[in-house]
Formats: sequence, C-alpha cells, structure tokens
Amino acid sequence: MAAGGFSKLPNGTVVVALNLPHVADGSPGVRVLVHAQNRARALTRLRNLGLRAVYLRGNAAPPSPDEITAVLHHPDGLIWRTALDNGVTSTELWHPIRALLRGRVAVARQV
Repeated sequence: MAAGGFSKLPNGTVVVALNLPHVADGSPGVRVLVHAQNRARALTRLRNLGLRAVYLRGNAAPPSPDEITAVLHHPDGLIWRTALDNGVTSTELWHPIRALLRGRVAVARQV
C-alpha cells in the first residue's frame, strides 16, 4: 500500500505526495508528487501513466513545503525521487516522471 498525503493550496489546487513501494521487496521505492485541480485528478494522472493500483487513503505523509515548491516549479507538475526509509529526506534531485517510466534514471538505493 502506498503511503501519502496531500496539501490544498490557496488557489484551490492540490499537491499529492505518494510513497510507492519497491516492487521486489516492498521497501520504499520512490516518492511521487503530483499537482492537479483536486485529489481525484491527481490520482487519475498517475493511473493514466500506467500506475493503476494507486490509491490515497488518509493524509499520513503530506508533501513538505520544499516538495510543494519543487512540483509547482516543474512544467509538467509531476515529479519523483528515491524515497528513503524512516521518512528521512533524500538529497537526490527531483526527476520528471517520464524518466522513471522510461527507465532513463536508475533508482539508486541509499543506505
């Protein structure tokens, strides 16, 4: 199950953050940020990219202010980076979602 959360912005839009687990062992894989008109549209954007089993239940891991700034400044409004265990913030830069889907950027394990 993906952990995540959302933040509603003053203009009425939302930023949704999801931690998607690694497929092989269930450990944290990537953190995905989506900017959309509402939560349903944010999840629809991810499902249209092939991530069919993505759901948001609750608001356990909302996006931080730095994450919100990052996604708002990206032209696609859809970015990702490697998620770390224990909720530690990664120092990795954000990548556009097409880099994840096409496999251009290898997801490095940081221990």
